[in-house]
Amino acid sequence: MGDTDVTTDANAPWLIVGLGNPGPEYAMNRHNVGFMVADLLAEQIGGKFKRAGKAQAQVIEGRIGPPGPANRRVILAKPMSYMNLSGGPVNALRDFYKVPVANIVAVHDELDIDYGVLRLKLGGGDNGHNGLKSMTKAMGPDYHRVRFGIGRPPGRMQVADFVLKDFASAERKELDYFVDRAADAVECLVIEGLERAQGTYNS
Repeated sequence: MGDTDVTTDANAPWLIVGLGNPGPEYAMNRHNVGFMVADLLAEQIGGKFKRAGKAQAQVIEGRIGPPGPANRRVILAKPMSYMNLSGGPVNALRDFYKVPVANIVAVHDELDIDYGVLRLKLGGGDNGHNGLKSMTKAMGPDYHRVRFGIGRPPGRMQVADFVLKDFASAERKELDYFVDRAADAVECLVIEGLERAQGTYNS
């Protein structure tokens, strides 16, 4: 669907999905930046992740935004199925919480964007990202994406090796700032819409 807003039920919840791999050995990998953003949003909401029934995911239910019409019900989710199988848990949560596909936000690492740069969009391809590929296979492509740039691997390093390595020490100096900015972008998207969020955070 391009980068335009779509009309959805104003009372429908939003499902914010941080993509990553479970387990401490993956925690600081580039591929896990979606988990990092979800963890920060969880802190801001003031909840703790819990197992989501039969869905292979951890979730928090809460609200974001100021009191009044702009306040939004959200479900934060971290699929626990490993990246390549993210679509199953996300689709199960979508069914359970009755979330329109257009109210789903995937937060993920993006190779073709410089480190720390954000791009927000609705729909599109997966650009070789296995988490997006799995989600699209499960429910189609028409969900929002918050793409967190990690840059391309140096030299001849394979992509698979690069994304499963921890952020470099120089990158870690700014990582908290960039994760915080991505969390703000998610909130802006949910509360104010895609066009406003793109205008503020696409750089």
